[in-house]
Amino acid sequence: MLAKEEENLIDIQKYLQILKRRWLITIVVISSVFGIAGTLTFLQKPIYEAEGKLNFNKQNGTSSLTGVNQQLGELSGLTNASNPLETEAEVIRSNKIIHKTISKLKLTDNHGQPLLAEEFLKKLKVQSIRGTDVLALSYKSTDPQEAANIVNFVMENYLENNIRSNRAEATAAREFLLKQLPEVKNNVIAAEIRLRKFKETNNVINLKEESKAGVEGLKEIADQITRSRAQLVDINTRSKALQQKLELNSQRAIALSGLSSSTGVQGALEEYQKLQQQLAKERTRYTDQHPEVISLYSKVVALRKQLGNQVLRKLERSQPVREADLQMGQVKQTLTANLVNSEVERLGLETRVAQLQNEYLSSHKRLSSLPRLEQRQLQIERQLQIARSTYEQLLKRLQEVKLAENQNVGNASILSEAETPIEPVSPRIILNLLLGGFLGVVLGVGIALLKETMDKSIKTIEEAQQFFNYPLLGTIPSLDKKEKGDLPLKENPYCATSSAFEMLQTSLSFSSSDKKLGVILVTSSVPGEGKSFVASNLAIATTQLGKRVLIIDADMRRPRQHEIWDLHNLSGLSNVLVGQAEMKKTSKQKLYNLDVITSGTIPPNPTALLDSQCIASLIQEARGDYDLIIIDSPPSILAPDAQILGKLADGILFVVRPGVVDSTALSNTKRILEQSGQQILGMVVNDISSGDSYGSHYTYQYYRQKTGKDNEKFKLPINQ
Repeated sequence: MLAKEEENLIDIQKYLQILKRRWLITIVVISSVFGIAGTLTFLQKPIYEAEGKLNFNKQNGTSSLTGVNQQLGELSGLTNASNPLETEAEVIRSNKIIHKTISKLKLTDNHGQPLLAEEFLKKLKVQSIRGTDVLALSYKSTDPQEAANIVNFVMENYLENNIRSNRAEATAAREFLLKQLPEVKNNVIAAEIRLRKFKETNNVINLKEESKAGVEGLKEIADQITRSRAQLVDINTRSKALQQKLELNSQRAIALSGLSSSTGVQGALEEYQKLQQQLAKERTRYTDQHPEVISLYSKVVALRKQLGNQVLRKLERSQPVREADLQMGQVKQTLTANLVNSEVERLGLETRVAQLQNEYLSSHKRLSSLPRLEQRQLQIERQLQIARSTYEQLLKRLQEVKLAENQNVGNASILSEAETPIEPVSPRIILNLLLGGFLGVVLGVGIALLKETMDKSIKTIEEAQQFFNYPLLGTIPSLDKKEKGDLPLKENPYCATSSAFEMLQTSLSFSSSDKKLGVILVTSSVPGEGKSFVASNLAIATTQLGKRVLIIDADMRRPRQHEIWDLHNLSGLSNVLVGQAEMKKTSKQKLYNLDVITSGTIPPNPTALLDSQCIASLIQEARGDYDLIIIDSPPSILAPDAQILGKLADGILFVVRPGVVDSTALSNTKRILEQSGQQILGMVVNDISSGDSYGSHYTYQYYRQKTGKDNEKFKLPINQ
């Protein structure tokens, strides 16, 4: 949690540092935007807004035409997504009402021309009040009275148009209903005729009752068939038993029973039997040729033929009948009669079963057709019901429409008229100024951040460390007004800069613990980063420890040490290297224990001059006379001089100045230094504000509080 808060604090400080660096453009943008907002606000004419309200009722006294499923005059939308109030708002904004308002009130634009509908609608606002059936109308104008008049006229014009529309709607509805009524009535009559013909064709009276009775009748017939079949089985069993006893089938038993009961057959049979008996008696007395026997035989034959004819007539077909069967005993005759009765009863039962089965099939067929007939009847009755319902509703609508047509009311009324506004709604001076200030701050900060993003230069110590990843040996604060000049340590030993260089000198002493630093090369990436400034003041800080220091200005392209120490540059390092002068005579003592060798005459090819054995010999000679030699070399990215001289030094001190060097230059410099294989002691960040100087400012304040004065009269001894 603490780490997160610390991270947020660092981010805020980062943005504050950006704004501090870009304060000028930020202030200019904020002032410009605020000034423009204030100017436009005070130059704008006051605008007044008048407001009126319309109240809408659900019933408007008019028909919804053919909407037979809706209440008469209901204010509703065609779909669930539509809003009736929004629809009425669009009616108010329609060209018909707008053009009439502009024409009647003679509204004009700034050029005296009739006001365009588009311009009028920009000033007119129509919106519904949430949760109510109220529309609020407002109009903005520089004339308060005109704003009120326009709102009131628009509301009155809308109400008149609403009434006319409602009456026209009712009239159109009445005419439509009168036209539709005869057609709907004919539909009712046609449906009634179809229902009547259907009942007549299919013998339909009441299908539900018929269906119920048919099911019960079908069940009764099935029961009768079951009982009759049981009786038929019983009779068949009895008949078969009688046939077995009589050894007769049913047909022969019926035939013999008929012969037995026939008087003619039995009379002829009796007479035939008598003649046979008489013939047999006479044959005992006479021979067969006796006339009496022949006469009786002839009578017997004739009578037998007569008996046979009677049997044939009785049986109605030729059947062999024995003479013994023509006359049965009482028992056999009774059994035969029973067999005949059984056969008659069997035939009757079979006929009844067949009739019952036919009746069952007929009833079942009719009963099976009843659902289809009922469905068809329901369809016809439904059509008839719809036709009747439509006809009744149209009659009712016609009466309602006639009543609504005679009414002179609408579904809206004025809830509150627009009054002349007193206070203007625009411009809102305080709000505009606040918005202008806010917008100015946003734009100012945004532009500052944009410029910061576009600026590729190194701006903070952290960015420099991220690029190089070298040890940070010190930070040199920016010089304040009291610390003018290139040698603040000489003028004011107790300033913040002096403390920073003391800390830098201490850090250098710890940067190489394995050996003593005798020669230090001071360089930078690009010109203007203050390497000469750092080299000269570091030399002063070192002399304060009682050490002898030599500064060599090896920048033969753009030398600065002679300007810093106020020396002539007629003879210097270049003259010593070419043998025109000696080192001891060329060096100048500027402070106690501090000597300076300027660059001397600028040669045509400084690199060739520095890349010689002479410079190595000079430095080797100086090592015996001085505790520390500081070489001020050219920027690393512009010339290879720093790489050449770095071979002769015990380490390189790299100077970075935020705001001067960019990331590209630093990347190239780092690549050059890594390729050269030089020992980098660390880097010192120059020209840092007080907030980033890691305590130098507080050290200076501590010195002031302790001594109670600035010790401005304190001067280091100078040997001119």
